[in-house]
Amino acid sequence: MNGGPSGFNNAPVTKTFVIASALFTVFFGIQGRSFKLGLSYQDIFTKLSIWKLITSVFAFSSTPELMFGLYLLYYFRVFERQIGSNKYSVFILFSVMASFLFEVMAVAILKDPTSNLLTSGPYGLIFASFVPFFFDIPVSTWFRIFGVRFSNKSFIYLAGLQLLLSSWKRSLLPGICGILAGSLYRLNVFRIRKAKFPEFITSFFSRLSWPSIGNPPTTPARNLAGNVPSYTTRQVERTYPSAVASSAIEPSEDAVATLVSMGFDQNSARQALVHARNDINAATNILLEAQSH
Repeated sequence: MNGGPSGFNNAPVTKTFVIASALFTVFFGIQGRSFKLGLSYQDIFTKLSIWKLITSVFAFSSTPELMFGLYLLYYFRVFERQIGSNKYSVFILFSVMASFLFEVMAVAILKDPTSNLLTSGPYGLIFASFVPFFFDIPVSTWFRIFGVRFSNKSFIYLAGLQLLLSSWKRSLLPGICGILAGSLYRLNVFRIRKAKFPEFITSFFSRLSWPSIGNPPTTPARNLAGNVPSYTTRQVERTYPSAVASSAIEPSEDAVATLVSMGFDQNSARQALVHARNDINAATNILLEAQSH
């Protein structure tokens, strides 16, 4: 299962966070200080290590955690495309702060000054993202491997489980706190889902000159909703006229929602699904093909 069109199209905030996380992890890894990034009771309540509090939000403590963490962050760019960069920035800030508060309470309760209780990395954001992933991204396909039934969402869950258990108790606690933070966001505590930053803050990320990973040098302009260009619907109709003429097949609302969450226009998604007879993979290929014309 992918997160829609490849690269960081319409996901500048995700791109910035992924690059920052990778740079922080590599920097401390080269210096041999990765193992010192974990937070302990003393770091929070005794020494108040500000640099640790900041870097622990971005830097992973090991290469396997970095690989799985960046993969999940990259996949969850689908939510930035879905709700927009402004609200996604609010989601990031809320997830990080809420999960950190939960972690502080947990460390205060456990009160073990002899060990690092919390591993470092953006666990709060990653596992908060699993809440909308569970509720808002529908399953589109099922398949079997050696008799075991999997969905197109299974491998995302497996990657999350691997990250959650990567450092056992030290990673389990931040992961649980992230899920709690994501649940609070979904429950719209303090009406957080309505909150927005001033536009100049989120527009800053769009102006960053970092090259987009996996994108061609130039791409068609997209509309404000973060969807593919408005001509895509016409392109689908022109390329697949039978899809327009046929009204016998009604697109599945779950399939339409899946394609929209990937960043495609709703009308384009419906037209593609009609032609593809509700096969979401075929519809995705139709939309990407139309986009490339």
